[in-house]
Amino acid sequence: MKLANYTLHPIETGRFALDGGAMFGIIPRPLWGKTNPPDDRNRIELAARALLVLGNGRKILIDNGNGPKFTDKQVDIYRLDMSRYELHASLQKVGLTVADITDVLLTHLHFDHAGGSTYRDNGVLKPTFPNAKYYVQKAHWQQAMNPTEKDRGSFMPDDYMPLKEHGVLDLVDGECEIFPNISLVTVNGHTAAQQLPKISDGKTTVLYTCDLFPTTSHIPLPYIMAYDLRPLTTLEEKKKILTKAVEEDWTLFFEHDPQTVAGKVKRTEKGFAFDSPVAFD
Repeated sequence: MKLANYTLHPIETGRFALDGGAMFGIIPRPLWGKTNPPDDRNRIELAARALLVLGNGRKILIDNGNGPKFTDKQVDIYRLDMSRYELHASLQKVGLTVADITDVLLTHLHFDHAGGSTYRDNGVLKPTFPNAKYYVQKAHWQQAMNPTEKDRGSFMPDDYMPLKEHGVLDLVDGECEIFPNISLVTVNGHTAAQQLPKISDGKTTVLYTCDLFPTTSHIPLPYIMAYDLRPLTTLEEKKKILTKAVEEDWTLFFEHDPQTVAGKVKRTEKGFAFDSPVAFD
């Protein structure tokens, strides 16, 4: 997809699985199970889909998946699978290596979004993208430094502390236009200061929805993850974003939907709903 002097490419980094009940909160399994069938351990398949934005002299990657640092036990728990999709291989398909990336926009620092930020080289943790600056919201960094009992398991310091130690971490303070035609929308329901990159030329807009709408099944308002720290805040943020998305015909990019990369939403008599997919490549 070409938009605002950029070319956009989905970058598949792998598949994993999380508990379906946790992914859909108060929604009962007979409802979410229709679109997201669970395995025998009640886990649903999820993508770890990054977005590559090329243009204006920059090669920007939005999020980077789970990464390669998991133990065998964690691989089993999260059903990590990089046999079909993997970060380096996906970049190679568009003619790039990790050394080509100039900027990494991290929506937040949970392991399934920032795990690919670092790797172990003979036991030493190093930034995966050696020539890139990494960006995260200042308020979210503070959350990662002081997680609650509820969200502590989502943060793995090996994913992000080396970025600070190597001097490649840039803390962003609030909503802004971080690059030409790329702005950051901050939301606080899932975690403090999750930043959603929005790419727009004034007529066409793509919003990287991250964990505000992990999958197309999360478009209806009550479908809110149990992982969210402030579910009522998420509810209000969903209303605000979906209203704009419908009125301004935005394309929503889904990080975790295993089938649908991006698509449109609509308003129905029963509320907001997914409308139709949008092709990217």
